[in-house]
Amino acid sequence: MNEQGELFPDELPGPPGDDVGYRGPTACAAAGITYRQLDYWARTGLVVPSVRSASGSGTQRLYSFRDILVLRVVRKLLEAGVSLQNIRAAAEHVRSRGVDDLAELTLISDGSTVYECTSDDQVIDLVRGGQGVFAIAVGRAVQDMRGQLATLPSERLGQPQANNHPGDELAGRRARRSSA
Repeated sequence: MNEQGELFPDELPGPPGDDVGYRGPTACAAAGITYRQLDYWARTGLVVPSVRSASGSGTQRLYSFRDILVLRVVRKLLEAGVSLQNIRAAAEHVRSRGVDDLAELTLISDGSTVYECTSDDQVIDLVRGGQGVFAIAVGRAVQDMRGQLATLPSERLGQPQANNHPGDELAGRRARRSSA
């Protein structure tokens, strides 16, 4: 038996279930965005949290694994100068796919249009045709996020909202204020 394989499994664990979510600061860290961007995108409906939305003062939004993946894709498309209309369409498309489907997905853009490729041949055809300027290997992002989110705090839906999340400054302030 290969002990090395047991110590270091080839496959990372799958994404958490639908009842597991990540607070805003964790979602920001995993997606590489600011909290201001996260808040704005939620308020404008670009990327809304699917586990739990904010429902008044003191509640925390909870973002799913797929939500954070969409946040990361949106960030990369914005950095590439893709129009907001095309970003919205690409975000909706990524959101509608299953996580297993996303492992095979590559998004390619020429700066204005976003193309979906699910095979190496499709990528090569687009690049040869001159359409591709940059690509987002969504499958690679899925793998990266599985490893990254495994080390970050999460909570299950239905759990009381704890205030022990590192980097959650607002929750810490509320806890100190209520205990005073």
